[in-house]
Amino acid sequence: MSELLQLFQNTRAQSVALCEPLHIEDYLPQPVDFASPPKWHLSHSTWFFEEMVLKKFVTDYKIFNPHFSFLFNSYYQTIGERAIRTERGTITRPTVAEVYEYRKYVDAHIKRLLQNAISPELEELIILGVNHEQQHQELLITDLKHTFSYNPIHPVYKENFNLTAQNNEEDGWLQISEGIYKIGFEGEGFHFDNEKGRHKVFLHDFEISKFLVTNADFLEFMEVGGYDNFKFWLDEGWNWVNENQIKSPLYWTKIDGDWHSFTLEGLKPIEHDDILTHISFYEAQAFACWKGLRLPTEFEWEAAADQLNWGKRWEWTYSAYLPYPNFQIAEGAVGEYNGKFMVSQMVLRGASTATPKGHERKTYRNFFHPKHRWQVTGIRLAK
Repeated sequence: MSELLQLFQNTRAQSVALCEPLHIEDYLPQPVDFASPPKWHLSHSTWFFEEMVLKKFVTDYKIFNPHFSFLFNSYYQTIGERAIRTERGTITRPTVAEVYEYRKYVDAHIKRLLQNAISPELEELIILGVNHEQQHQELLITDLKHTFSYNPIHPVYKENFNLTAQNNEEDGWLQISEGIYKIGFEGEGFHFDNEKGRHKVFLHDFEISKFLVTNADFLEFMEVGGYDNFKFWLDEGWNWVNENQIKSPLYWTKIDGDWHSFTLEGLKPIEHDDILTHISFYEAQAFACWKGLRLPTEFEWEAAADQLNWGKRWEWTYSAYLPYPNFQIAEGAVGEYNGKFMVSQMVLRGASTATPKGHERKTYRNFFHPKHRWQVTGIRLAK
């Protein structure tokens, strides 16, 4: 079996494995517009291979279901009409069983395709599809956690499966000297187009923490009235706090005077030494301001990455999501993958405990709107 086929099959199997603890009722709910149901993630990642690979490279390929392109297209306007994002949870048909049949059908065709010699273009698309599915594996589990958090009985996804119970392994500060640093992907291996355009940046002397902010650190901020003092907040963040009555990180709740957090193992008491997570850019920036410090830029983060212990949390940076020099949007639907989102979003660096193994690298540029906090996000400070 070729390495590419093995990679494809392992990735597809991992998506199914993530759903093994689910009951049929868990596949469909969508309580918020930014998170999608597990059934949709399973379908959309399959649609990607059918639409981007099989329809293009298999002569006389017969699509599994003519309605699926409309139902499971996410945002690819090049490909045509699609279902409204906020209504993904209303799509009761096809059934979950049909979705798994769809996956088997597409997988069988991809397997046959990869048993022969393939072109570099096809190989590139398969690898892109694998990385796309890995992104959706992370979203599947974080979306599912968010859905479960609405349930007042605090359901358990899986025992001994906790994305947030990690401690720092180092302390202190790393000093980085003033100089010119190269930023962006270089070398062989997969990377997204937003990592291309390796370029030089000048950085002044700075220090970056070897540790991530902990629950205890953030509790101190909360206890001195951090959420109630406008001085620490950007104006947009202050409006967000007040309009939404934000008083704590996402999933935190006070019970009999003690803070608890909803996890994929159910509701748990807050462990003070655990690394803080599920906070927005607004909260990260306000905490840094309160400490008299700041968030690193994405360029500072990358310049220091080889000397940092990262990968437990996506780390907010103080960098807007913008194109690198000479960035070009690819032709066709693939060109809609990253470039169209380069507005009103902030960059996160690193990876998290929800990120599939092998999907992380120091040049990876994740991006979300400043208000979002359902991903496994954290804070690393700089000065």
